[in-house]
Amino acid sequence: MIKGIFTLTCLVIGLAAGRLPAAEHPQAEISNSQIHATVYLPDAGKGYYRGTRFDWSGVVGALKFKGHNYYGPWFQRMDPKVYDFVYDGPDIIASTCSAITGPVEEFAALGYDQAKPGDTFIKIGVGVLRKPRQTAYDAFYTYEIADPGKWTVRKGPGWIEFTQEISDKSGYAYLYRKTVRLSKDKPEMILEHSLRNTGRRRIETSAYDHNFLVLDKQPPGPDFVVAFPFEIRTDRPPDKDLAEIRGNQIVYLKTLADKDRVMTAVQGFSNSPKDYDIRIENRRVGAGMRIRGDRPLSKESFWSIRSVLCAEPFVAITIEPGSEFTWRLTYNFYTLPVKSQ
Repeated sequence: MIKGIFTLTCLVIGLAAGRLPAAEHPQAEISNSQIHATVYLPDAGKGYYRGTRFDWSGVVGALKFKGHNYYGPWFQRMDPKVYDFVYDGPDIIASTCSAITGPVEEFAALGYDQAKPGDTFIKIGVGVLRKPRQTAYDAFYTYEIADPGKWTVRKGPGWIEFTQEISDKSGYAYLYRKTVRLSKDKPEMILEHSLRNTGRRRIETSAYDHNFLVLDKQPPGPDFVVAFPFEIRTDRPPDKDLAEIRGNQIVYLKTLADKDRVMTAVQGFSNSPKDYDIRIENRRVGAGMRIRGDRPLSKESFWSIRSVLCAEPFVAITIEPGSEFTWRLTYNFYTLPVKSQ
């Protein structure tokens, strides 16, 4: 077992104009008899991700199964001056807060609306952040990190565990643990989470997984099918020239190119965890992925551009002081017959 402790002490994250080559960022390799995965580690100076939007733990840079790679960059460059992302000819340039890969999670901010300019608020998985001015919270803004807390990383051959401890004068405090685990002899990855409220204030937040899928670098299009276990309803249908909803599926009508974007709200799920079940398949390359959660969905969205497609399931989280909330996501990877050309 390898043990390492990362104590992050920087005040402002992600303001460098460039990025190290991927191989130079602190990372770990985990594997079983079916899967090999690269996981980036939290690091204030050289970390692959140093923004203030997404959880720093468990950032999967690559996952390989039977010759297929499910994750990787959906952008070509990162620039801190960019807001979210922009197109530059054949390139996509991502901002500091959006330049990330894999099944990454974002928590809703804690205490932002109550904080005055100069006061602090919380982003779980990032740390204690400082509110710069009296404006609404903006996920794409890079906030000053007043206290990144204490990160601890432990690793075994087929798993890696991240722990973050935070305590703030605002009254929020927590112990967050996330483990990326590959099941023995199965093409399966499990993300195990626990969040203990060690402060005096109730934690009311949500967590969603952005699920940046870059399957063999295939552009989203008619070769992909996205399916749910319920009939989809929506009050925000996708662009009718790009995709449509057919029963329980989202189907592409053309291959996305240039600035095409497919977005839709996915509704129709029940309050049963059984509806947290998403399948994404590509018949051209003959590979698929199933995502399941053990908590009910509170919200579901779907988003894609020419380089990536993302199912975005949300879970609501309420934790009284002294209590703990756990949730688990299971990813199964599989192959299927290749569609004849």
